Amino acid sequence: MGDPNPASSREGVDRSSRFDPNFTQHVIDAMGTKTSPRMRKLMTSLIRHVHDFARENELTVDEWMKGVELINWAGKMSNDRRNEGQLVCDVIGLESLVDEITYKKAAEAADSVTQSAILGPFFRHDAPLREKNASITFDTPKNAQVVYMHGRVLNAKNKQPLSRASIDVWQASTNGLYEQQDPNQQDCNLRGKFQTDEDGEYAFYCVRPTPYPVPDDGPAGKLLKLMDRHPYRPAHIHLVVMLDGFKPITTQIFDAESQYLENDSVFAVKDSLIVKFVERKDDPQAEMELKYDILMVPSDEVGELDPPLRSSGIGSG
Repeated sequence: MGDPNPASSREGVDRSSRFDPNFTQHVIDAMGTKTSPRMRKLMTSLIRHVHDFARENELTVDEWMKGVELINWAGKMSNDRRNEGQLVCDVIGLESLVDEITYKKAAEAADSVTQSAILGPFFRHDAPLREKNASITFDTPKNAQVVYMHGRVLNAKNKQPLSRASIDVWQASTNGLYEQQDPNQQDCNLRGKFQTDEDGEYAFYCVRPTPYPVPDDGPAGKLLKLMDRHPYRPAHIHLVVMLDGFKPITTQIFDAESQYLENDSVFAVKDSLIVKFVERKDDPQAEMELKYDILMVPSDEVGELDPPLRSSGIGSG
């Protein structure tokens, strides 16, 4: 009589011994001599991990094809307004892990460098350059709190101000949508590029961010449902800061009073990036204020620079 529970009877068995022990190495050895050393290292590791995953879980054809279909679905949904493949990476924590690895290099060079966070899928390379003290909010929703955000960009090593640093800023509106997603918002609403003055200062008007769900109509949303997870992100503002001779900073700052700080759906929250908005007085344009200084580390302190932006186009919000 057969084993009534064949799966349990295999517990503890070395699954690798049940399959061709030479197959993975055969795949790795198929790489040609023109493969760069870094590509060879990455692909060797990836192939080993993926093959081990398949063996350890005895992946079925149906399960494998579901994965293929998910990747294909992400590709079909991606365009110059949405990077669904990046969002899939976000909900499994991959982009935040890569970000942690990247930040570690800068943190070892200067203790006080501003911590990084993921880029997300809604970055735009064509954000308009705006003047200091300009507003990035147009047709401001009635339920929005306007914020005067300002601060300085400083050298993390000596705390000297950095002039002509470029600061990209973008955020979702109070309905949880970026302007690419919302036909009722004008182009580049809640988005802009600023340059620090001779004292390293920047300033602009924006809105106090609110929590919102990442788009759940694609494979990232499907994964969240399969894992019984919510799609929400805490209230945040995106920043990308660049200056020649300094390591670029891609980060997000999070409202201390927001929900979902402890369980961000894309795992991007760090304690040092949580900020407090305060009441602003004697300013007819803004109810709230946020002062936020940004500290950059010289590029020669961290060796080879990573690409300034980790997205080829419109970048989980």
